[in-house]
Amino acid sequence: MTDLSHKPTLTGRLVTLRPPTADDAEAMTAVMADPDVARLTGSVSSSADLGVPPPLERSRDWYGSRSAADDRLDLVVVDKATDRVVGEVVLNSWDPDARSVNFRTMVGPEGRGRGLGTEAARLVLGYAFDQLGMHRVGLEVFDFNPRARHVYEKVGFIHEGTRRHALCFDGDWVDAHDMSILEHEWADRRGDS
Repeated sequence: MTDLSHKPTLTGRLVTLRPPTADDAEAMTAVMADPDVARLTGSVSSSADLGVPPPLERSRDWYGSRSAADDRLDLVVVDKATDRVVGEVVLNSWDPDARSVNFRTMVGPEGRGRGLGTEAARLVLGYAFDQLGMHRVGLEVFDFNPRARHVYEKVGFIHEGTRRHALCFDGDWVDAHDMSILEHEWADRRGDS
């Protein structure tokens, strides 16, 4: 593997992960404007900023340019039941020498509570390890997002450590947990539900 320029479409029972286009900007802007998404991902630092979406034109430019990126993989999460974009999964901060990449995800309200995020995480992890040859996939999750941490643990991520007071939200300090899964751990878990 020399880069992340190939942009696959990955299909599961509940979701399809596909490369984003500029046409996905409106749906993704709505996801990013969701107050829970903004707070739980650490995208904002105060309640006053909740519900404020990024400018639509900026989102169009961003999602329209993802297919050209060779150092990261961005895929939108499409709910197969509704054929609607409900979120995204991303592999970024790629270190080719260490065969390591960061994972991040966000799922809006239309995609929560039905296993879509869990399946999306499993699909992208399978691609990272089985197709890209990654050795390690890591992530960061904030302490006030136990739902996400549960999903990450369910798919095999292991807690590595806690960065204390990593985020300030509304004047309160929030810890961040670093988690990872290694290729042999993924191989041992493959097929688990």
